[in-house]
This record gives sequence, C-alpha cells and structure tokens, in this order.
Amino acid sequence: MSQVHEVVAETYYRTFSRSYPVLARIAAGDTVVTKTLDSGGQDLHGEHLHESGNPLTGPFYIEGAEPGDSISVHLKKIRLNRDWGYTSYRLGLVSLNPDHIEKVYSDQYEMDLVRDGRANMLPWDIDLERKTVRARKPGSDTSGLEFDADPMLGCIGVAPEGDFTPTSGPSGPYGGNIDYNQIREGATVHLPVYQPGALLYVGDGHALQADGEPLGTGIETSMDVEFSVTLHKGRVLSGPRVESTEYVISLGSQPEFSSALNRGLQMATSDMASWLVADYNMEEWAAHMLIGMVGIYDVVTVAGSMALRVPKANLR
Repeated sequence: MSQVHEVVAETYYRTFSRSYPVLARIAAGDTVVTKTLDSGGQDLHGEHLHESGNPLTGPFYIEGAEPGDSISVHLKKIRLNRDWGYTSYRLGLVSLNPDHIEKVYSDQYEMDLVRDGRANMLPWDIDLERKTVRARKPGSDTSGLEFDADPMLGCIGVAPEGDFTPTSGPSGPYGGNIDYNQIREGATVHLPVYQPGALLYVGDGHALQADGEPLGTGIETSMDVEFSVTLHKGRVLSGPRVESTEYVISLGSQPEFSSALNRGLQMATSDMASWLVADYNMEEWAAHMLIGMVGIYDVVTVAGSMALRVPKANLR
C-alpha cells in the first residue's frame, strides 16, 4: 500500500552525490511532501539555512532502483509558499551581441537590497492569492512588470554515474540544474538511474522564468513540493525527458558553455527519434517525418541545453 512521506530537511547539499545520508526511503508509488529553499539558501520564512548556490533537498532513495533502470518523477504540486522572490538586475551578457554589451547598463543597482554585500539583485513581490509576480524596485515608467506566476523547479536530478559529484550549477544526463520552465506542476520528469536507490534531489524553485533563463535567474523563491515516483526496471535512458499533458519532450541536457547550443539540439533530436521508435512503435523514417513536421524546439538555457517537444495529439 502506498504511503505519504512528509519530509522537511534539516541539512541541504550543493552537489548531486551518492555519498550523503538518505533523507527518506520511498517505495515506487509513494508520495513525498517536502519543501525547497531558494537559490540563496533561504526558506519560506526568509531564514538562511544554507549557503547560496541552489541548495538541494534530498537525497530520496527509491526502493528497488538499480543502475540501468529509470524513474519517472510525477510532480503533483509545485506551490509558492512565500510572498517574495528575487532576480538579477540585468540580462546575462551571454544573451547579448558583443556590440550591445559595450553599451549595456551596469549590473550594480543598490547594495544590500536583497542580500548583504550584493548590489546586482532586485526584489519581486509574489501575490499568493492572485498568483502574480510584480517587480518591487526600481519602478518603471513604461511597464507595470506584473505577470502571472508559473512556478517551476530549476533543479531535479539523481546521483550521477561513478564518483562524479557535480555541483547544483550545471545540468547533464543525470538531470541537475536543468532550469527548464516546463518542469512544473503536473509534469513528469524521466531520469536514468546510475546508483542504487537513484538518490533523487530537488530544489531551485522559480516563481516565473522565461525560456532559456536569459537573466541567469528566474524569480528565485522557496517552494512546497509534492511528488511520486514510478520505477521502470531495465529501461535505459541516455538523459532526462519530460512529459506534460500536451507534449513528450526530449532534453539535450549539458552544462552551460561546454558546447554550442546545436549540440544540445542534436542530443534532444536523437533522443526523441529513439523514443518515438521504442515506445510508440513508429518506423524510424516516420519518426523523422513527425519531428520534421510538428517538432517544437525550446532553448532551455541560453548557453547550454535544448529541448524538443512533440505534441501527444500526433502520437495517437
């Protein structure tokens, strides 16, 4: 019989590692109810519980998961739990042309406005009832800068293969700091298993974030998270995949600046072609034609990963 595990971590981590004590052991089909810190290590009360840099909640040990398997993480709830967040003050320079960079404004706005010793961060107000976000400072004469919130998780992943212990900054085949705005409530994230128990981690909630995370941040905030896990024995994946109600999505997940975006595109396209053949019984040529007609590419991170979406309506 499935169980519900209500877990609030006391210790957080900044690497996807196989070496940390297990936060909770869960069986496939169980539900986990937990919380995440913001990227700066603050909880829903604004208390600093960890240093900045995407502290992670976990690891969660999935009973029966072994290398060569895969897991599906069903994100039942990703909910805002406090009334403020923050962003950087300027687009990441990697998003801009070199000639534009020469004229761009300074990223220094106001010291200690969001965090002591930092002048490059802006506060945002989050209206939990209306589910909106609004820039608090500085005021704009031309735009209200108020938007509907669309909560997502920036970090979701498992302990990688071998002794590799990446920080919670990059992404890779194990997941990691994917920063894909389709990883939100109702989505399912498929991940390969490299270590016994998979050792799943979550974190880095954003109240809203554009495609590609061009600021280098979303609206960083803490989250209430609820998920369940399905285990697939012997189902080998080359990297993360995502499913929504409308799309199957392959991710070309790689660290930013490690390779050009076309490499991420190639990874996502190759995986999608394989997925359509293996799981949807399509001829290889038909899978190529389907991708060529209805595939949708997303920039996941401006200097790293790409995604390829195929509408489920075309798979019936």
